[in-house]
Amino acid sequence: MLQTSLHFSHRLLEEIIQPGDQVVDATMGNGHDTALLAKLVGITGKVYAFDVQKAAIDATRKCLSEQKLMEQSTLFHQGHETIKDVITIETPIKAAIFNLGYLPKSDKEIITQPDTTKAAVDALLDRLVSKGRIILVVYYGHEGGKEELSMVEALCRNLPQQNYNVLSYQFINQMNHPPILYCIEKK
Repeated sequence: MLQTSLHFSHRLLEEIIQPGDQVVDATMGNGHDTALLAKLVGITGKVYAFDVQKAAIDATRKCLSEQKLMEQSTLFHQGHETIKDVITIETPIKAAIFNLGYLPKSDKEIITQPDTTKAAVDALLDRLVSKGRIILVVYYGHEGGKEELSMVEALCRNLPQQNYNVLSYQFINQMNHPPILYCIEKK
């Protein structure tokens, strides 16, 4: 059976992340991706997780605490566009994940934005190691979502082929704007 974008994103991360790696959850949401990353990097690794909403920080902290994964996780109550200010350029990032749109079961007016997402991806590309991956799962069925999807699509299409492989994964016969997954892999 074909995997959903969410499950496929996890598989793409599990394929490359090793204990001791440093990774980013650019949109921590309810903490599930942060927890997965924390398990994969283990106690010797590091997860940097970002979100602008206090509800996301609280949910993620609870999720990580229950699974005893706080030690390798640092949560930032700030937007992912601040990655460049928080993670030094010398820090080798193995993987990053974005779930773009809004926090499920919360204020649908608070959404990720094309300009902040582009700034975050640009910062991560500067820190991404060879064979590292940036996963973007784009939920676009809300106001403002199509603009962010257009930006992600253009950014991915314009990455130089000699430096990056870019995958697009989506279901094309489903209703209600199924998410589209993009995976950028550095050569």
